[in-house]
Formats: sequence, C-alpha cells, structure tokens
Amino acid sequence: MSNLFKYYQEEGRKILAKDLGIGNIMMVPKLVKIVVNIGLGEALTDKKVLEVAAGQLSQITGQKPSIRRAKHDISSFKLRQGDAVGLKVTLRGRMMYDFCEKLVKIVLPRIRDFRGVPDTGFDKEGNFTLGLSEQIVFPEIEYSQVDKIRGLEMTFVISGKGKKEARRLLEVLGMPFKKPVAAKRAEGK
Repeated sequence: MSNLFKYYQEEGRKILAKDLGIGNIMMVPKLVKIVVNIGLGEALTDKKVLEVAAGQLSQITGQKPSIRRAKHDISSFKLRQGDAVGLKVTLRGRMMYDFCEKLVKIVLPRIRDFRGVPDTGFDKEGNFTLGLSEQIVFPEIEYSQVDKIRGLEMTFVISGKGKKEARRLLEVLGMPFKKPVAAKRAEGK
C-alpha cells in the first residue's frame, strides 16, 4: 500500500472534511485517475520516435502506454486519419498514488528554479492539468539514453465540486502550489 494512499485514508480525508465543511466522509473529494500524455508530432516522419517515447513513458509510469491516433485528416500538417500522434497512460489505484507521491516528493523538487506549481491548470469540473517541459526530471530516465527532450502532460481527475475542493485535495496530497500574489504581499515579500 502506498504511503500517500494510507495517509489520505487515515488523515487526509478527515482534514478535507473539516476544511471543506463536509459532514459525510464519503463526500470528500478524491483522486479518481491520473492520465499522462506525450504528444509526438515527429512520429509522422520517424516511426522509431514512438518506440523510444513509449519506452520512456513506461519507465516513468510503470505501465505500458497506449498509442493515440489522429481522428481527422489535416492537410496543412500532412496528417492522415489513423496516424500515431501521441502516447497515453491512465493510472488508477495504488499505481496512481505511487506516481503522485513520486511526482510531489522527488520530481518537482528536481526542476531547476522551481518555485511552486501554478494553479492555472484547473478546469471548471476541478480536474488539474500539469505540464512538464522535460522528461529527464524523472529519476528513471537516464540522461545519456535520451535522444530528444520531450515534454509531457499529467491530468489529475478529481471527484469533487470544482476548483476549491480539488485544489485543497491536491494540497493535502502534498502538491506545492505557488502562493498567490496577495499572500506574498501579506508576508512582506
């Protein structure tokens, strides 16, 4: 069992219920899944890119990625329907909490000049999307084996009623959000 999952079950849900004023512990927001995506436009010309990126994504997530294919023809991009354009992994359960814990405790602190995660990635349902510009911040990726620096995107799908509940859940799980400008001014910085 993941340490983060155990913490969420034993303490995190109680903290969230108190902070959000929820009487029923079963109504507390929870992490449903994490979807990790890599867009690979260069796979149209070089099919080997797909294999390399799939290997790296499976090292990062511990799960085999599925190939995402184009749904429409776009002639200006020389894209045909059915062409491979990306990779996707959906994490649930224990693997999801392990990945979240690794992201918060190991990966984000390794980012150069990291000052917190911006909270601009929430949608109206409360799901949070975070993009990283380099896959080499993950400890599983050996820099000497990397052919090209690629970005990836992680979407945290959260059950809840909007941004406020979702943000509080991610804070309880350890996500280091940037402080709002008004809070920095209040501290005198």
